[in-house]
Amino acid sequence: MSDLHHIVIVGGGVAGLELATQLGDTFAKHKKAKITLVDQKLTHLWKPLLHEVAAGTMNAHDEETNYLAHSAKHHYEFVLGTFTKLDREHKTIELQIKTPSKNENLSDRKTLHYDTLILAIGSISNDFNTEGVKQYCHFLDSRNQADVFHQDILQYYLDAQQSTDVETPQELHIGIIGAGATGVELAAELVQTKTNFHQYGLNKIHPQNVKITLIEGAERILPALSETIAENTMKQLKRMKIEVLTACRVKKVDENFIYINDEQKIPAQLKVWAAGIKTPDVIANLADFPKDRMGRIEVYATLQSKLDPDIFVLGDCAHCVLDAKEPPLGPRAQVASQQASFMVDAISARLNGSKQPMFKFSDKGSLVSLSKNKAVGEMMGQVHVQGFIAKSMYVSLYRMHQATIYGYTHAGLLTAKDFVTRKIAPKIKLH
Repeated sequence: MSDLHHIVIVGGGVAGLELATQLGDTFAKHKKAKITLVDQKLTHLWKPLLHEVAAGTMNAHDEETNYLAHSAKHHYEFVLGTFTKLDREHKTIELQIKTPSKNENLSDRKTLHYDTLILAIGSISNDFNTEGVKQYCHFLDSRNQADVFHQDILQYYLDAQQSTDVETPQELHIGIIGAGATGVELAAELVQTKTNFHQYGLNKIHPQNVKITLIEGAERILPALSETIAENTMKQLKRMKIEVLTACRVKKVDENFIYINDEQKIPAQLKVWAAGIKTPDVIANLADFPKDRMGRIEVYATLQSKLDPDIFVLGDCAHCVLDAKEPPLGPRAQVASQQASFMVDAISARLNGSKQPMFKFSDKGSLVSLSKNKAVGEMMGQVHVQGFIAKSMYVSLYRMHQATIYGYTHAGLLTAKDFVTRKIAPKIKLH
């Protein structure tokens, strides 16, 4: 076993990958620590892009980061596997390793020892055990789920194109449950999608016959953001002719309808559930850790878990309260990114035997993407932005993520490449 302090990061999302990159370049490169990143997928995709992948307006292959190639450049080790068990006494985690094979049941198990464990596993959708949701709704928690939704909407258009019924207008009803950022951004992106399909020859379903309904249980859309952002976004959604229903609780879902409130039903051949999140089952199975009602592990301001100081928790799976007068930090990409940067100092203090620093969050504001050239937002709690300027700021968040994991030169080249290819690339993915 190596004498180097072994830091194991579980989860290669925003927090996990940015942290592995920075720790690898800062400590592993100079043989001050060993860094291992664990994820159940081979590639990383910035999660806020998933609505564009689902709508087909982005080709995910162009935006993915391969963990193996990335780890070789940034001095950390990547292990492909699913975190299944934690042994705090022996400081080990157990992984299930899926082996590429025709035998789908072929798998193996691997045990990793850690000196410091960092959990950055993220979150998944919470269907609150609503009847029919698991069976009939799409989710947007992963690249694979976004791809499946895109394939389904494409198939509706292809089937309509082959239809011999020329008398009956073809219609498509899409219901999106949950008007948080994911639901709103997907609804807006699908407006662009239906236009793109029509322009590319899939014209049996006219854009005006694609009905998009956004359903929210709260009194307004974007309940986690400010009223100003919600009001500005609502105006844009109305211009896009998206039907928005608020204060509507979904009772159940079946193959053709979404049932709300007093058995009112909304027709929907395609349904997306984006109403609430929870931690993955593996976090729920860590029974000894104090957690909140969403299943997030409670941490101190040092980001150390309240149960074990050798275990840090970041991002969506962490319940972090920095001020007793304020609510816990929300599941936002900027929180995860800032926590990843903070952990470089935290690990440095840990390796040097110094006192652990306290995390401080700086809220840079909120931005909501509303398709290709539009966004709305609020910066620093005071400056309200809309339109192309807001969209440019939204895109810059992704560019900063790229700069963190690739470096500024590489990120600049990717930006230039995107600018050049945007003119010739297809507007919609048709495969």
